[in-house]
Amino acid sequence: MKIELQKSEELEKLGELLADMRVCMLTSLDEEYVMISKPMSPQEMCEEGAIWFLTDANSAKVQHLQLMNCSFSNESQGTYVSVSGHGEIIKDRERIERLWTVFARPWFPDGVETSNLAALKFVPKIAEYWDAPNSKMVRFLAMMASVAAATPIGMGEHGNLNVS
Repeated sequence: MKIELQKSEELEKLGELLADMRVCMLTSLDEEYVMISKPMSPQEMCEEGAIWFLTDANSAKVQHLQLMNCSFSNESQGTYVSVSGHGEIIKDRERIERLWTVFARPWFPDGVETSNLAALKFVPKIAEYWDAPNSKMVRFLAMMASVAAATPIGMGEHGNLNVS
């Protein structure tokens, strides 16, 4: 995902956490208030902190934009991020062309000319993260030590970011 220069320290931190994340689970509430999740590939985090996706303007998710969550996971790095906010559908062709990637072609075979292709602008409000900077082996050994000692052992940084 392309990360642009952010306007605040908290958005900079969010951008650093998300930089290597290629897929997230986008969750929204349907009309019966049931949580529905689908995998999405973020294309960009713009200078305002919004996370941009390509989407089908006719998909069910575009009817449920008021309350959304993006959950990111990079298990190999021990980094997990949950971002809550709302979505907006943008049909600006220039924006869509900017976000376009050949990896979107399986869903949009006509490329940027696909009639139902739109941009989903996810506007974050708050983010929570867990970041364990050590290797997978160090994290495993810390967990085993915690089990053996029957005491919690710190395994990384946890925090909240007010990004709105």
